[in-house]
Amino acid sequence: MILEQTILSPPENEQKTRRREDNKILWQDRAAHQWYRFVLSFPPHLVRDYIKKFELDGSHRVLDPFCGTGTTLVECQKLGIQAVGLESNPVACFASRTKLNWQVEPEALLKHARKIAAIAEVKLQDSGFENKGGLLLFKTSRKHLSQELCGLPDHLTKLILKDSISPLPLHRTLTLLATLEENRDDRFYDHERLALVKALVNEISNLHFGPEVGIGPAKSDSPAVSLWLENVRAIAEDLENLQIHPPNAVIHQADAREMSRILKPQSIDAVITSPPYPNEKDYTRTTRLESVLLGFIQSKDDLRALKRTLIRSNTRGVYRADQDDLLVAGHVEIERIAAEIEQRRVALGKTSGFERLYARVTKLYFGGMKQHLADLLIVLRPGAKLAYVVGDQASYLRVMIRTGELIADIATSLGYEVMGIDLFRTRLATATREQLREEVVLLRWPGKK
Repeated sequence: MILEQTILSPPENEQKTRRREDNKILWQDRAAHQWYRFVLSFPPHLVRDYIKKFELDGSHRVLDPFCGTGTTLVECQKLGIQAVGLESNPVACFASRTKLNWQVEPEALLKHARKIAAIAEVKLQDSGFENKGGLLLFKTSRKHLSQELCGLPDHLTKLILKDSISPLPLHRTLTLLATLEENRDDRFYDHERLALVKALVNEISNLHFGPEVGIGPAKSDSPAVSLWLENVRAIAEDLENLQIHPPNAVIHQADAREMSRILKPQSIDAVITSPPYPNEKDYTRTTRLESVLLGFIQSKDDLRALKRTLIRSNTRGVYRADQDDLLVAGHVEIERIAAEIEQRRVALGKTSGFERLYARVTKLYFGGMKQHLADLLIVLRPGAKLAYVVGDQASYLRVMIRTGELIADIATSLGYEVMGIDLFRTRLATATREQLREEVVLLRWPGKK
């Protein structure tokens, strides 16, 4: 789950490019999807492949229980298919809902955004910037920056990755956010904020993705207002071309292990999704900057509450009271993998608190997926078909985890039928340099016997 704005333009050799870039968003798919998305999320064309394979149409309802930034939901809406999504991450949930709202009048959106930009630039000039050749440049010497610029309170600064955004770009961003709030128009507010989130992560901040989130070279300054306005223009252009109709997708901010509390029994015909992988990736770090700046996370308690609603895929999200591992106790292969991880840890002399949790988090992950699949049975209609995009992992001290095979085995134990496991693509493991399989596990729920 890493942010991306890679869109393949339509080259002459598009077929060759597509083979090389299976996980990239295609040029013809950019509308709505490009507003904000994660790298390593599956591409729209893969969703269409399984919509076609499952023979879905407007009479069916599709579920994505790990909907992220809404790839499955947007594709379903484009095709007139009912859809419902669950997502624990508040920023991703916000993005999905916004990307499904195509009823905004594009020219009115642009007009309001231009007004916001003009007001924000006046504020910036009043706070020490001057217009030089059409660019707003800060006049005050660097040694006075901390006294002159807007910043985050200490408790919020501690929540974001250190040095994830430089003082001047942060000042510009906070000024723009304040202007959006002071001149809020609910018709455009979400789309304008989403445009800022995309600019913030991809261009304004110092964040770097490769594929894990990290900190790249510091940007001493960045034209936040103009970058934001360009993203609003792109959204408006998409809105001109998207078919205008009420959203037919519903999104819930919720734990995918507790769907039956929200969804009606036997209300889902198909599932197309990509859950977290057991890869020691803290998915909350990927969206930490925008989560804090937009106010979705304002304290460590907020962050802790979010992590508790996630499938345990990394040691930083494990809590003493967690019990999902008990659900796979006695599973021979999972127990073997956990034991091998622990043996490797001891042999390598790895003794940190996080390293001691590697074996347990493996069992917690598969236990959480079993809880999810068991709860899902309540909301599936007999004959429902499911596609789970998952990947092999070797990040726990280089011990191979065949995720797809294990999820298929767990599903079988719950009464699902395994229709097959399709190879989506292969990727190179950073640590081992091995080619890892990314697969689509295909399941069918026959109904209670």
